[in-house]
Parts: sequence; structure tokens; C-alpha cells
Amino acid sequence: MNPDELTPPERRLWEAYRRGSSVDLSGGTGRTDTAGSALWGPERMIRAEVLAALLAGAVEPQPGQVAGVRLAGARITGTLNLKHARVDVPLDLTGCVLDEAPHLYWATMNSVHMLGCTLPGLVASGARIDGHLWLEDSRIGGGVWLDGAHISGILNMSGVRVANPGGDALLGDRLVVDANVYCDKGFTAEGEVRLPGARIGGQLILRRATLNNAGGAALYASRLEVGANMFCDAGFTARGEVRMRGVRVGGYLSFVGANLAAPGRTALNADDLAVETDVYCSDGFTAEGAVSFAGARVQGQLDLRGARLAHEGGTALSLQRIQAEEVVLRPAEPVRGVVDLAYARINLLRDDPASWPDRLQLDGFQYETLEPPLSARERLNWLRRDTDGYQPQPYERLAQTYRTLGLDEEGRSVLLAKARDRRATQSLPRKAVGWMQDVLVGYGFRPFRALSWLVGLLAVGTVVFSLHRPGVLDDGHKPHFNAFFYTLDLLLPIGSLGQEAEFAPTGVYQWIANLITAGGLLLGLTVAAGVTRALSRE
Repeated sequence: MNPDELTPPERRLWEAYRRGSSVDLSGGTGRTDTAGSALWGPERMIRAEVLAALLAGAVEPQPGQVAGVRLAGARITGTLNLKHARVDVPLDLTGCVLDEAPHLYWATMNSVHMLGCTLPGLVASGARIDGHLWLEDSRIGGGVWLDGAHISGILNMSGVRVANPGGDALLGDRLVVDANVYCDKGFTAEGEVRLPGARIGGQLILRRATLNNAGGAALYASRLEVGANMFCDAGFTARGEVRMRGVRVGGYLSFVGANLAAPGRTALNADDLAVETDVYCSDGFTAEGAVSFAGARVQGQLDLRGARLAHEGGTALSLQRIQAEEVVLRPAEPVRGVVDLAYARINLLRDDPASWPDRLQLDGFQYETLEPPLSARERLNWLRRDTDGYQPQPYERLAQTYRTLGLDEEGRSVLLAKARDRRATQSLPRKAVGWMQDVLVGYGFRPFRALSWLVGLLAVGTVVFSLHRPGVLDDGHKPHFNAFFYTLDLLLPIGSLGQEAEFAPTGVYQWIANLITAGGLLLGLTVAAGVTRALSRE
């Protein structure tokens, strides 16, 4: 480039570059607001080719000085084209307006700062930035392309508003950032924010961010790796799906107070998530649409305290196959939709009957402790919310939990309820047998109930045969008759007290004697089966 062709503002920048000095074209007011940029005249215009020439080394730095492009309050015309270039000096633009999107495609850059700028996009696919990429408070249309880029410092997009409706607001596929990523303080994206396969060495901060892509994914971050914590909280809002399948977080993941909306779809897909410590979806977390942590591994606590979840007609919360040390399932109100805990493995489940969902899936659910433990009657109401109807495993798991706590009676109550609920699924003959077992000995879990029946039959027989003594079978014998022992002899299925063989009632009393004998046989067999069942459970 011929320096003689430079305009006065370009010449100022040309000379300042050699010393690394800043050039402010805002008229000395210090204001770099770009809202009125349409009225800026030639005194504030810089051609993009002038910037490219300086960054490419067209001018040698002044001895003893660190060169750099530092420009404020300028309108940059043309395309800043640095494709495949190697730039060893910093680029620092503040409050500037760029007519066309800069092209840093596969460039190797020093730190790049565009603070409070307005630009129609940024293309930096495959770029390597040995320092920070600072876009704070900028307004960007057409999207930011950082796919395959590598930033050795910080990516700061705090306060940025990027708009590319129906397209990619932020294209960060396979992006690598060695330090933190800031998309907070009012960061707004119209279009999809994409971070699949990205790797962030520090923290990913999306606090108070607003993502809008109602027709698709607001945040698509499958297989994202975050070395420290990930914050989508403090007013984080997503209109559209948040897809985080297979994400790895080295610290904790926070959705505290977040608001997600994807009606009729999956608001948050965190299937196969792996978090080293805790996950917080609490304290005002709201999701309209399904929330899924299926197959996730949480080393610490998954906290859903104070959450509001709604997915009418479907699964509102899926914890299927999740592995977690602790789950706090105490939402602010009952979940509107199914809560799926099938085949989950949780050491401690903290819940609250006041916020139980109407529908659950519990088959295969494994847990060590429930808090509060509640009575068997209350917990059975929990089990019976299972949408799959009767399933044996949830009853067995609950009974085992009570026995572990030393509450054997509660455990037996659960197993009795299991037998009764199973009876409802059986054929009519089996139902009849089951009903008889239930009435007589409570399926073996109430064996002393049979004693009451035996005592009752013994009392009835004693009274009846005291009033109506049966006749002697052999007229040559004169045996002594005792109504009590005669009835007891009828009841005993084995052995003899010498009464039954000597006396024979007639008529209706023969029928009474036969009923007492049959009752004794049935009670004896039922008691034996019940005791065997009870002992086997112990």
C-alpha cells in the first residue's frame, strides 16, 4: 500500500501503529457509541485494507516500541481479510463499526479485541489466537464462526448481541479454548448456539444469557468438555431445546433459576452427562418441555429443589439409568407429567409427598435410603403411581429398604401389598386362592391371623357339640365325651386325640363337623405355606 494515498485519519493510525498508540476518532469526546454511525463522515472512516496492511507487517515498529492496531470510534469500510495470515501484533477495536464481516479464516493471530463494536458477522473458522478473543458488548449480525478455532486465552462474549435467526448465531463446533468462556451479562443470541465437540479448559459461563431459537436448538453442545464449572443460571433463558448429550463437566453444572421452554419437545437433553460434583436445577428452575438426564453420571448431588417441570402427556423428567450419589426431588409443585426413575441407581433419594407426581415409572429403580422414610402405607401410595401398573421389583426394593432400617413390620406390609396388587393381575381361579390366603393368613405375612380363625372354629365347635352331643360309633364302648377336645380333634389335620374316632354326629351337625375338619386342614396348609414364605424372606 502506498502511504501517499492514505486519508488523514488513516495516516494518524499508520503513525500510531509504529508506537502501539491508540487512535480515537470519536472527536475527542471519548464516546464510542455506534448508534449514530450512519452520520459519521470521512473524518472517522478507515479502509479495512489499511488495517490488513498494518497487521500483515507493512510498517516496521518504532525501535523500543510494541506495535499494534488500537483504534476507537471508527467506521471501517471494506472487508478486513486476514485469511491464512500470520499476525504478530494485537488488534484492538473499540466502539467501531465494520461494514463487512472480518475474515480471520485459518489465520494465526495475536490477541483480538473488538469491544462495543458493530459488525455484520465474524468468520474465524480454524483460526488460532495466541491470547484472548474479546468481543464484549458488541453487536454482531450474521453469526460468529469459530468452528475448529483454538484460543489460548479467554473467549469473552459478555454482553454481546448476535443475531442470525434461522441460522447459527455462534458456530463453535470443535472449538478449543484453553481458559474461560464468558457469554454472560446479557449475552443474547438469535439463532442456534453450537458447541458440539468443543473443549473448554476453564469455566463456561452463560449467566443471564438469553438464547432464542424456538424452532430448533437454542444450545447444541453435545460432547462438549468443560474442565471446570458450567453456569447456565441467574436468569439464563432458552427458547428452544438445550441439547447437552454426552457433555463432560469437571466441576459442577448450575441451572439455578434458569428458564427453559420447548413446548411439546425436550427442553433439556442431558442424556449421558458426566459431572464430577453436583448438578443444580433448583431455586426457580423452570422447564416447559421434557427434562432428561437418562444415563447421566453425577458424582455428587442432583438438586431439583424448588423446580417447576411440565410436559403434559409425556415424560416431564427422565432419570432413567442415572447414577448419582444423591437426588433431591422436591420441586416447588407436583411435576406435570411422568417422572421416569426406571433402572436408576441412587444412593439417597430425598423427596416430599406434597410434590410427588401423579405418574411415575419405578421398575428397576435401585436406591439405598429414602428421606423421609415414611410409613409403608404412604410409600405404597408412591409405588402405585407407576404408569406400568403392577411390577414386582419396586415392592421388593422398598421392603428391603425398610428391613435395612430395622423396620421389619413395615417391610412385611409392603410385601403383603405386593401380593394383593399382584392378585389383581391374575386369573379368576388364582384370585380366589389368593383371596383365601389373604383372608386367612395375609399371604403368610400375617400368620397369627390363622390362630384367630382356629380359636374361632374351636369355640364354635365346642359350643355346638356341647349342646348336641354326637352319638357313639360303637354301642359296646362307653367313652367319655369332651366337646372341646372333640372339636380340637376335628381341627388337627394330623394326629388324634381319640375323640373323633369314637363319636359320629348326624344330620346338620355332620356338616358342621366336616366344615371344621376342612377348615383345620386348609388353615394348617396355609399356615405352613405362610410361615415358609415369611422365613424365606428373613
